[in-house]
Amino acid sequence: MTTILMASHQDPVDLWRAALAAEMPELEFRAHPDPGDPAEVDYALVYWAPHGLIASLPNVKAVLSIAAGCDHVLADPDLPPGLPIVRMVDDYLAAMMAEYAVYGVLHFHRNMHFYRQEQLKSQWSRGWPLYTPDTAVGILGLGAIGTTCAAKLGELGFQVHGWSRGPKSVAGVTCHHGADGLEEMAAQCRYLVCVLPLTPETQGIINTRLIKAMPQGGYIINIARGGHHVDEDILAGLDSGHLGGVFLDVHNEEPLPPAHPFWLHEKVWMTPHVAGELIPRSCAKSVVRNIRRIEAGEEVPDLFDKARGY
Repeated sequence: MTTILMASHQDPVDLWRAALAAEMPELEFRAHPDPGDPAEVDYALVYWAPHGLIASLPNVKAVLSIAAGCDHVLADPDLPPGLPIVRMVDDYLAAMMAEYAVYGVLHFHRNMHFYRQEQLKSQWSRGWPLYTPDTAVGILGLGAIGTTCAAKLGELGFQVHGWSRGPKSVAGVTCHHGADGLEEMAAQCRYLVCVLPLTPETQGIINTRLIKAMPQGGYIINIARGGHHVDEDILAGLDSGHLGGVFLDVHNEEPLPPAHPFWLHEKVWMTPHVAGELIPRSCAKSVVRNIRRIEAGEEVPDLFDKARGY
């Protein structure tokens, strides 16, 4: 019998139990705070699990992240060193993120931000749309989510650019890499969409230098992690007029404090970290697929790489 213990303060336990049972009926499901005998637990399925919980499972084989990122796992000071951590890689999550990226770009591209302000003034004014085939969108991050975002935006006729740490080749995407490639790409793009993993190298990557490299009046959509953008630099870019607007699904502090200037800024559009939700009926397939790989002694392509930070 293979046993999995789920620990999350926000995810629907009953939905996960049913979804995992449908994919792997022989899997015994347990939920924190009722782990039963800790020695019987083979896998920990977690999102911000209580510190020390994973270390209390003497025979756990791997930690399965209920998130695309693994920062919530690594934050546990008692995490056993060397324990494999498996990232959540899910096709439906990538599709949801791509939907949001398209929505964020089209929001600005079709002047919805302008029309909303006009509505609040009871004014009937018309803007003039840009020609989509002449408009460039840059994707920061060309992993599974970034390439899906790029494909969806390309289908709409945008010129799509992409940036990654190292060289990549993606069909239909003009690829850039490295420090020089980042500013080279930004200079060509009216819109930048961030879907990067958060690592020491990408912390604060959306800063004054990157903003100034963009064309005047450009827009930024961040659906990755709040740590990617520097709040003060974004506000300075908005107030100077160099940035036309930002769409932020993530923030450096969540929930965003009530006094934060982003709340009432007319050029800031926000949502509460909802760009990509993990739907159990879809994600359970990924979880079970990786459990079966580990049980069979096979390679697990979704393993978190501590050296790379993702």
